[in-house]
Amino acid sequence: MNFKEKLSPSTQKKLSDLLFILYAGGAALLSYSLVYALRKPFTAATFDGMELFGMDYKIATSIIQIFGYMVSKFIGIKLISELKREGRLKFILVSILVAELSLVLFGCLPRPFNVLALFFNGLSLGCMWGVIFSFLEGRRVTDLLASLFGLSIAVSSGTAKSIGLFVVNTLNVSEFWMPALIGAVALPLLAALGYFLDRLPRPTAEDKALRVERVTLDKQQRWNLFRSFAPVLTMLFFANLFLTVLQDVKEDFLVKIVDVNAAGFSSWIFAKVDGVVTLIILAVFASLALIKSHVKVLSILLALVIAGAFTLSFVAFNYDALQLSPLAWLFIQSLCLYFSYLSFQTIFFDRFIACFRIRGNVGFFIAMIDSIGYTGTVLVLLFKECFNPDLNWLEFYNTMAGTVGIVCCTAFTLSLLYLIQRYRKEKRGEVMDKELAPGLIPVAEPAIQPLRAQ
Repeated sequence: MNFKEKLSPSTQKKLSDLLFILYAGGAALLSYSLVYALRKPFTAATFDGMELFGMDYKIATSIIQIFGYMVSKFIGIKLISELKREGRLKFILVSILVAELSLVLFGCLPRPFNVLALFFNGLSLGCMWGVIFSFLEGRRVTDLLASLFGLSIAVSSGTAKSIGLFVVNTLNVSEFWMPALIGAVALPLLAALGYFLDRLPRPTAEDKALRVERVTLDKQQRWNLFRSFAPVLTMLFFANLFLTVLQDVKEDFLVKIVDVNAAGFSSWIFAKVDGVVTLIILAVFASLALIKSHVKVLSILLALVIAGAFTLSFVAFNYDALQLSPLAWLFIQSLCLYFSYLSFQTIFFDRFIACFRIRGNVGFFIAMIDSIGYTGTVLVLLFKECFNPDLNWLEFYNTMAGTVGIVCCTAFTLSLLYLIQRYRKEKRGEVMDKELAPGLIPVAEPAIQPLRAQ
């Protein structure tokens, strides 16, 4: 009798789940971390003294790349919603090849024309999050898988900057070739991980019963879905517009907001802070995975996001009075922002679909949120550069953080009240058809069937 046969059936199942979580969640985490290696290292560069048609060169590169990323998000509303499993690996391979080619062109083309290559870098990578998440959603263990996956943003943002600074400062690679060098290392690894993700088993019957089978959505089905939950989705999309703008400004310009040399930090400080934040968020998300009630998880997430938004606003408006050290300030900003941002990029919409028995997929919601959010980022950066290009970055960021905190507190509080009221109304007022077996979704409805929430 081997070791596995000695275990009870329940223990075998737990062990199998644990191995799957580590394998699938780890592959997803590493995959998107490598996407960051293809997209974000250039944010470590300062391009001091350089301009592009009178605009600060660093801001110009960020705007052009984010613009490509934004366009890709709008494309993703249709593409990710309709992309079948069979086409995911091919999409990943094509995307990363185009991304690396664009970084090579950024390094070899003469300035200022090389900056246009970053548009295609952003365009090629904008849908990667939704495509990778498609392998994970709709499973009993999606909360834990999504937690591991989502942490790639927290851990990879600082790591990408630290690696970029290391390559420039220690290896003496130019700021223009540094992104291509890092991307060349990441590309084959990401291709291999895409292959592993493509070989993951499909959701089981138990997964579908607990989390609802995930299906593609055509244009009419997407509209029906949005219209059914228009009040809460509008508030969430509006609030996430502000969150995404603040998150992206922090990611792209943190080396300008926090002067690493003046503060006495090493080039690895961003990776260290994000690593601690990563562990905290993982612990919180893992604990939520133990809660079976979908509406409870949605309520807890919104309550925590509201608390984080309030903290952002309080710290921003009392920055001088609090006299926080640069390290403490950076930790608070990272923790509050990443937790709020990652909640909606991972767990929230997967639970939302399961709670209200929605026929659809998480990729649609994420693409909608991101397309709106990155539009806001481009507009804010253009406004800042056109009307106040010499603005102090720390003051600019704190003003944004304070405003975002107030807006998000209000919007997420209203969203929480709406979800609780909607859940209670459906649980109290809607009785399932007696001829319909519990937990099944009628095939007559093309987009959603608002059955009693679980």
